Amino acid sequence: MSDTKEIYLTEEGLNSMKEELNYLKVERRPEVINALKEARALGDLSENAEYDAARTEQAEVEGRIMDLESMIEKAVIIKEVKTDKVSIGTNVKIKYVEDGDTEVYSIVGSREADPFANKISNESPIARAIMGKAIGDVVTVESPNGQYSVEVVAIS
Repeated sequence: MSDTKEIYLTEEGLNSMKEELNYLKVERRPEVINALKEARALGDLSENAEYDAARTEQAEVEGRIMDLESMIEKAVIIKEVKTDKVSIGTNVKIKYVEDGDTEVYSIVGSREADPFANKISNESPIARAIMGKAIGDVVTVESPNGQYSVEVVAIS
């Protein structure tokens, strides 16, 4: 892969990727190889559905291994973060100016984003708008659904 883009991860996210990589190399890869051997033993490979399925699974496993190795190699660990400005690794409480609702988000790298857990990517429209901002700053967020304003209420 020639993509040299840094991938921002928490220590937890990096460990999770390493665990998945280890599982794929130590457990899944040998299982797929055995499935290929068994399918090959069935004879004619040109009309062997088990062999085709095993080859497809092997390609998926090997592709995921390559992706994980590349991401781990490019990982930049989010360490201590300052809480005077919004940055990757901070938790930020924002208030939507239009309706006064508040939300707390964790700003994480794109590989760890989980909107259901309020972990938003540093590349998301809202995170891009509030990055580098301080408590009390009001910014306009440009999103696919239009513009809206938010105020940074707290950073931790």
